[in-house]
Amino acid sequence: MPVIETLGRLAAVGPYFTAGLGAPPAGYRPLTELYGPALDGYVAETARRMGTARTRVAASTAHLGIASRLWSLALGCAALDGRVPDLAPDRVLWHLPAGGSLTLWLPDPEARPEPGAQGLAASVLEGNLPVLDARLRAGSGLSDRILRGNSASALVGALRVLENRAPGTPYSPAALASELLDRAGPLADTAHTWIHEPGLGTAFVRNSCCLYYQVPGGGLCGDCVLRTRPAAGGPRT
Repeated sequence: MPVIETLGRLAAVGPYFTAGLGAPPAGYRPLTELYGPALDGYVAETARRMGTARTRVAASTAHLGIASRLWSLALGCAALDGRVPDLAPDRVLWHLPAGGSLTLWLPDPEARPEPGAQGLAASVLEGNLPVLDARLRAGSGLSDRILRGNSASALVGALRVLENRAPGTPYSPAALASELLDRAGPLADTAHTWIHEPGLGTAFVRNSCCLYYQVPGGGLCGDCVLRTRPAAGGPRT
């Protein structure tokens, strides 16, 4: 099945699993721009919408949102037919509407040559996150620990939605995510707890904190390390 058809089917799972296909409307720009000159403005807009003056918090939230959309498209396609779309930054377009969240667009989607977890690693871990992470470290001072934890959290978040809304896919998203989390690489050692059992679903506690608790009324995320391992003097970030 062509990857464009897989992406069309995947859109039924939810908005994070949806990408525009074909000729884009006005206003969409390449991800290469978001990972470059546009990133500071994107983080500033995220801070405005969150109502915070803490740049690191807004940068972490922006990072989680971008990573979540990339993982959702990649893992969703891999679960449906074993192949991963090529999400190279020069092939994916983005747009942030004034009254909505980030949307992605693939004008001419193609599948990566690598199957399964190899394709996921090539498309997201190697093709996108290193560039995005480097820019956020330089621009906002986010630690590598936070960024790696965000990436793992976004991956498991996509997995949990797939398990809930698209059960019984031909390829197990839990097995694909497990392979990425368990292999040596940027996601290694990001999980304090990682459990998947039939009938119980997926449980995940990351080894870091995304900083969202610093937003007034923000609270702790469901996978936050502070829920199970509070540390004197604050979290390790």
